[in-house]
Amino acid sequence: MKAIFLMFDSLRRDYLPCWGGLAGELPNFRRLEEHTVAFDRCYAGSLPCMPARRELQTGRYNFLHCSWGPMEPFDVSMPELLKQSGIHSALITDHYHYVQDGGATYQGRYSSWQCFRGQESDAWIGDAGPNEDLSHAMSLQNLPQPLRAMRTRGVRQNAVNRAWRGDAEERYTQTLTFDSGMEFMQRNAGEDNWFLQLEVFDPHEPFDAPSAYQNPGENSRQDWPPYARVTETPRQVEAMRQKYIALLKYCDANLGRFLDAMDRLDLWKDTLLIVGTDHGFLLGEHGWWGKNLMPDYEEIVHTPLFIWDPRCGCRNEHRSALVQNVDLCPTILEYFGLPIPAEVQGHSLRRAVESDAPVRRYALFGYFGASLGITDGRWAYLRAPQDDTVPVLEYTLMPTRIVNFTPPQVLQQAVLHPPFSFTRNCPVLCYPGMVSQKMQTGTSLLFDLAADPKQQQPLAAAQVVERLSDAMASLMRENDAPPELYQRFRLACPAE
Repeated sequence: MKAIFLMFDSLRRDYLPCWGGLAGELPNFRRLEEHTVAFDRCYAGSLPCMPARRELQTGRYNFLHCSWGPMEPFDVSMPELLKQSGIHSALITDHYHYVQDGGATYQGRYSSWQCFRGQESDAWIGDAGPNEDLSHAMSLQNLPQPLRAMRTRGVRQNAVNRAWRGDAEERYTQTLTFDSGMEFMQRNAGEDNWFLQLEVFDPHEPFDAPSAYQNPGENSRQDWPPYARVTETPRQVEAMRQKYIALLKYCDANLGRFLDAMDRLDLWKDTLLIVGTDHGFLLGEHGWWGKNLMPDYEEIVHTPLFIWDPRCGCRNEHRSALVQNVDLCPTILEYFGLPIPAEVQGHSLRRAVESDAPVRRYALFGYFGASLGITDGRWAYLRAPQDDTVPVLEYTLMPTRIVNFTPPQVLQQAVLHPPFSFTRNCPVLCYPGMVSQKMQTGTSLLFDLAADPKQQQPLAAAQVVERLSDAMASLMRENDAPPELYQRFRLACPAE
């Protein structure tokens, strides 16, 4: 048995031809659709990058207890379970967060791993000289401090990395990552019992694609949108979208090389293939750039997912089952015949692939310290915190904050909290968490996705809100959410 998970970052579902997007410009995503089952109702869970990857490994929500951080000592780890069972698990990626403090325990769970450096703000190429090339970033002046200072440092580092790499496509990290992944496939095509996670940072911002994929005559150098309100002209917004599309075309070209390798090596006969992403990205919709700060609109949380399972052979079909990224861990474990640990909350998608069997009634999603979202596939309810006097608390044994350690002045307030149901009888540190800059208290939003798929008209429907609020509280209880979350969102904690 073999399995491959091909993961893109910030891949917008609605831009893909499978769901009415760029039909003529992304032929290999169309080709992927013809080879697989496409899930029409897949949703992210914990956002953004590393919380989503912890979900992939553990099969349970991350954002209810802690923010962006490492794998925990008590965590179930899908690639580690494979490794312990004699199945080689490999990570090949250019996602540089794996080599930062907040992600530095993920890669060690695999039997082997490789990371190509230089994406986004990766502190890679050293250049002590003044570098003021900020021309590829948009609207830095519109960002609040300290976000503006952090982004400015990142843009400067990115400019150094780009200058060293140049425009040669073969030196781009996406190309190098696909090259290495296909070398792994070639080397191990005749072997059994391996899992490959081939993961590229693109089409994450900055939308830095080789010039061969840019529109002829494109004059704008700006390809890095901020996480902020849109203040640019419609022409500038469209120019940025074209930069994203150029990067999608580059992704599509490498996807084509990957599919060629699947054909050439005859891997379809005995290899599970999953292609997905962690989340999407706003490109001016709803008056926003990016993610993190705004409500969790469909463009961010409704994600593409493709699966080929050689055991059933279903292809060129769509599925309506409501699924999430937490389901990928048990799907892969089940494929290799391994037991699914009790801590895993996701469900194997085997029967959904075979016959569109239902998986769940509701999907929960959100960011730590921010709003909670839930959908049943028809309705989407984004519940804002209702009481900001209730503290945001973090529960972890790995105290980091994205790229840095949690500050000592915060850890001085830490107390030892009793174990949660999934911490294997380990107590955890509890200390004040970072409150998201997005919705704190205020207006919650309800959308009817059938009548209003672009979420332009929030509705007031008390019975629907009550049902979804009850479902939200039930899912929180199933995941042993800390009690203050019910207070912060004014949700009734379900009885035992």
